[in-house]
Amino acid sequence: MLRKSKRLWGDQAALKSSYDAVIIGGGLHGLAAAYFLARDHGIKNVAVIEKRFLGFGGSGRNTAIVRANQRTQQNVPLYKEALELWPILTKELDYNLMFFNCGNLNLMHSEAAMNTARMNVATAQFHGVESHLIDAKQCKELVPALNISKDITYPIFGAMYHPPGGILRHDAIVWGLAKGAAKHGVHLHQQTEVTGIGVENGKIVSVETDKGRIKTPRVLNAAGGYSAALSYQMLGIKLPISVLTIQAMVTQPLKPILDHVVSSGTYHAYANQTLKGEIATGAHMDAWPNYTTQTTAYYIKHQAEALSEMLPCLRGVKFMRHWGGLADMTPDMAPIMDGNNLIEGYYMDCGWGYFGFKSCAATGKYMAQFISSGNCPEMLKPFNLSRFEQNRLMGETAALVNYTPDN
Repeated sequence: MLRKSKRLWGDQAALKSSYDAVIIGGGLHGLAAAYFLARDHGIKNVAVIEKRFLGFGGSGRNTAIVRANQRTQQNVPLYKEALELWPILTKELDYNLMFFNCGNLNLMHSEAAMNTARMNVATAQFHGVESHLIDAKQCKELVPALNISKDITYPIFGAMYHPPGGILRHDAIVWGLAKGAAKHGVHLHQQTEVTGIGVENGKIVSVETDKGRIKTPRVLNAAGGYSAALSYQMLGIKLPISVLTIQAMVTQPLKPILDHVVSSGTYHAYANQTLKGEIATGAHMDAWPNYTTQTTAYYIKHQAEALSEMLPCLRGVKFMRHWGGLADMTPDMAPIMDGNNLIEGYYMDCGWGYFGFKSCAATGKYMAQFISSGNCPEMLKPFNLSRFEQNRLMGETAALVNYTPDN
């Protein structure tokens, strides 16, 4: 007879009728906020509510890359702190998160791109993040498999080299944070669906689930790709978020050939080699909003063509698995971290697109501070919702759009 395996974070607790805080979404951001609420602020009577299972959404559907070489001065400090937290959390959680700071190589394919990269490198260095601008020859020295010839579609002019960046094991972070949160008394409720949020006199008072009503004065919406729908359907708050599918895949296992993460915005492709030897690779998101995680043959073709040019040694290698996830993308590709103003006790941590994995540790720390005190930390203030109404879009990848809550 097979023995029933025990959950890493302990036995399933019964759903209580009241909690000091309820976090909707059992992904990395929700688990991190719960962990830091209990660890740093003494708020241990916390429930994490997850419709499927922990890590089901974007947390388990990414390519596990972390870095702190973003474009804007508002973003860089947050990602820098997140990057620095991984070794600390590995020790604190007593769980191997498999952090490997192999370094990131962001390829540039024109002189204009190199000029932009110089500004990005300067921004990173100003904030104490190691980043260097290197030429094509230096790229080849770092990644011998790289094709720096001129007879490809987008010849490589150089790159931003970011040594502190790298990769982590995404499911290990889910399990580690779940274990840490549960150890501090947080209740983790899987396969429990939130069906409503109760508001009275402009204040959060409850959360309705398919397993019963929970009284609570605080709710954090950390539902990833479903955060915008949840906010609008349950509270009437419309968020400037489009939900887009983003696809990734892995090859058959290979001998070590790729010591760094390699990415190209021009080719819309990035790749790293996993501990098992697979080449994990992804592309840009689908161009049309949808709520599916279906994959398409187009992206298999796209990745094969892009990788065959950048890393010609991969020609003929087989793709073994292909998956899709949901990216909750804002117009300026920066997140929304706000709360306690539209509805007292309601907090939002959403709109991360494909950057949420990189930031989850630091974001959880600051969102926990926000929830416990009701006052927004300085680190999070640039990411408020009102920036869209006031046309203060960030320069991460700002689109020329106007947003008001009524349009």
